[in-house]
Amino acid sequence: MASVIGYLRVSTTGQADDGVSLDAQRARVEAYCLANDVELAETFVDAGVSGKRADNRPELQKALDLACRDGAVLVVYSLSRLARSTRDTIEIAERLDTAGADLVSLSEKIDTTSAAGKMVFRMLAVMAEFERDLVSERTTLAMSHKRNKGERVGSVPYGFDLAADGVNLTENPKEQAALKIIDELRTAGMSLRTIASELNKRNITTKGGKKAWSHTTVQRIVKRLAA
Repeated sequence: MASVIGYLRVSTTGQADDGVSLDAQRARVEAYCLANDVELAETFVDAGVSGKRADNRPELQKALDLACRDGAVLVVYSLSRLARSTRDTIEIAERLDTAGADLVSLSEKIDTTSAAGKMVFRMLAVMAEFERDLVSERTTLAMSHKRNKGERVGSVPYGFDLAADGVNLTENPKEQAALKIIDELRTAGMSLRTIASELNKRNITTKGGKKAWSHTTVQRIVKRLAA
């Protein structure tokens, strides 16, 4: 078997992500090398880096470059340490395959040195993203339901105050009047910057009590009013 390139990642520096610390991942990679009597050529670590995109993880790119150059085996603890999207995962596998390199994911027992391993790899990558999409969909529906009930979702929006129960929202008369002004100015065709300037001229304060409206603040409010 070719030499091994290890890749480790956690999303929060110095902290385990999904219960799997860098030390735990490293131990699993080293155990794999020992069991298969192969050399661990080098280990690359992205600490405190999100796995959402592969192109913003410098150590992953170094690991891929070296694995492709040497036709090595890239070993990761799990697919979730490698990538969060099917597109990135498949692109990484294809890049390794084109260069004559391979991928091993220890948790899923995936080994692309075999045809069966490649098939299982693609199936699991698709299923992993499907599960994340379901979670995202359920979260979006839950937040929409809370909004429709007049409950707080995230920060308290302009025009409202948080009720004494800490859950529901109550209208803030002063801010509601400002919302009406914003809506009228936008309907009249004013730009976001012009509206911000007009609000500043009228000494209307923002949610934080500041008299410094920006076009981005106005934009967020206009989008919410149009939703």
